[in-house]
Amino acid sequence: MPAPKRKPPVKSEDKLAKLGLRTDIDLALHLPARYEDETEVLSIAQAAMRGMQTVQVEGIITQSDVQFRPRRQLVVTMADDSGQLVLRFLNFYGSQATQLAAGVRIRARGELRHGFFGAEMVHPAYKVVLEGAPLPTALTPVYPAGEGLSQAYLRKAIGAALARLDWRDTLSDGIRAALHLEPFEASVRLLHNPPADVDEHALIERTHPAWVRMKFDELLAQQLSLKRAQIARRARTAEPLPAIGALSHAFLAQLPFTLTAAQQRVLEEIRADLLHAFPMQRLLQGDVGSGKTVIAALAAAQAIDSGFQAVLMAPTEILADQHFRKIGAWMAPLGVEVAWLTGSLKKKEKTEATARIASGQAQLIIGTHALIQDTVQFTRLGLVIVDEQHRFGVGQRLALRNKGARNDAYESVPHQLMMSATPIPRTLAMTYYADLEISAIDELPPGRTPVLTRSIDQNRRDQVIERVHAAALEGRQAYWVCPLIEESEALQLQTAVDTHALLAQALPDLRVGLVHGRLKQQEKQAVMEAFVRGETHLLVATTVIEVGVDVPNASLMVIEHAERFGLSQLHQLRGRVGRGAAASACLLLYQSPLGGVAKQRLMTMRATTDGFEIARRDLEIRGPGEFLGARQSGEALLRFADLAADQWLVDQARTLAQQLLRDDPATVDAHLARWLGGREEFLKV
Repeated sequence: MPAPKRKPPVKSEDKLAKLGLRTDIDLALHLPARYEDETEVLSIAQAAMRGMQTVQVEGIITQSDVQFRPRRQLVVTMADDSGQLVLRFLNFYGSQATQLAAGVRIRARGELRHGFFGAEMVHPAYKVVLEGAPLPTALTPVYPAGEGLSQAYLRKAIGAALARLDWRDTLSDGIRAALHLEPFEASVRLLHNPPADVDEHALIERTHPAWVRMKFDELLAQQLSLKRAQIARRARTAEPLPAIGALSHAFLAQLPFTLTAAQQRVLEEIRADLLHAFPMQRLLQGDVGSGKTVIAALAAAQAIDSGFQAVLMAPTEILADQHFRKIGAWMAPLGVEVAWLTGSLKKKEKTEATARIASGQAQLIIGTHALIQDTVQFTRLGLVIVDEQHRFGVGQRLALRNKGARNDAYESVPHQLMMSATPIPRTLAMTYYADLEISAIDELPPGRTPVLTRSIDQNRRDQVIERVHAAALEGRQAYWVCPLIEESEALQLQTAVDTHALLAQALPDLRVGLVHGRLKQQEKQAVMEAFVRGETHLLVATTVIEVGVDVPNASLMVIEHAERFGLSQLHQLRGRVGRGAAASACLLLYQSPLGGVAKQRLMTMRATTDGFEIARRDLEIRGPGEFLGARQSGEALLRFADLAADQWLVDQARTLAQQLLRDDPATVDAHLARWLGGREEFLKV
């Protein structure tokens, strides 16, 4: 039997490419994550007096042994004129045991502790040196590294890149002087090789002027790219949708409520956008229950009045079904042909739906990701509505947008309205969403009942179950949300399946339903319909009911292991209750002890029901990466700037970006080439 072929070794260049380091500027902007101070050597006695600090010592190894108690470890004793120190390596290679032999001179750097046998360091960094070897004159950078990339190799590669780089500054002397910014070259060189007398605190906290320049340049690149994408989009063609006709008027007239002032304002903004011959790209944000769906339906009515099709895509079948039922109930009596398309439809139903869409018979189409399949063709698509837009990747939104309306002369791009029930804090709106127009429904319709929120220890589950029973006896319904479907060994959490069984046993006189993501669509639909009709008292669910589910009779929400959910998710789940006239409550069951972040989340939930305030605190806790979801397709465009701490820089970068786009296109090109390279296309969705 022939020996298996060995995989060829991965080249260092390929390892660098995995980190996104392909060019000299990529390497130059691969800035240190932290620094080590190797500029000073202390005697062992001096180091012992420093307490729990990282220190560097030098001495001769006097003894080196591999010991097996209490576990296998390499124990090395080194000494200088002032004393001796034990170095302990719990994980080590055989080559290290050979290298660290008696008589060898080393420098060791680490946290010195006082153990049972005296002063010791556990897993120190070390190097073999000759007597009198010079010390570094600058702090030693430590870079983010991938597998198989040593710090020594990264330092060498970055040093070579710095020697080859074109250092011309993209910002003029006048701009730098006006904004009090350091030169680009001086800033980059300092961050890679900071002198020994540098303000180390400012370096670590990233408040040093060199870091300020990096953050500003990064924010400026982001602003330039997004604003240029916005300009490019406005240069594209879209069919104007000017008619606010019979359907729009009849739709408004049949509504059993009056639009709030905020809804009216937002509707006017959208209607004005739809008049343009370039595509609208508007984000409609509003708190849970603020009435975004009716605004989306009115936008669709304007498209249909103008002779075009409108499509609404939702991330889950439950949410798409909710829209289909609600908007369909509004539209069907007015003579609008509404089509429904999801992945779970039978082949014959899909074929019929796609035929109605392709012929133009279907005027409003509602569905899930199935809408972006190649088999789905529209005849005159004028408006695309994407609900919970952060749940979709850039490619998915682009695929739907590209199914644009066509005529013989040209292909036009449909107008696009994106909706989010997670309000976006101002700092994010100004940075990651700078290419969009943003509308906010910042008031709730009258009659919404405030939801009382309490956090309760898991030990009091019996009391919570009794609360559910009491609500059911009063004719109310309740949700019980669990974070997992199956038991995880890593997180010993209560599962939806087990919880359903336990609650059905504990509440034999109530009808307890179960819905989760792994049920077939028909099963999910049947469970949800029973709950909507009031036949089910208690619905045990995973987060599939996070958005869109609207049951006014549900007045109690119990969230199991609430400490495991994010703030935005908790707020969305809480929004499923308080939709009727009855007093509503949200009970957050948690497992003690709570960590710091979990404690912050639960305190925030108790303190406020304002989605905009919750979003602001969520951004503070999580940072923009998680908050944004799929908007940037997983690629972090802000590596250095901190939106919370650097708001003042965002404002300056935004102002300068507008000025440069207007007056200095050459500088725009140079700055984007340096900071984004070929990644700019990625923003233009």
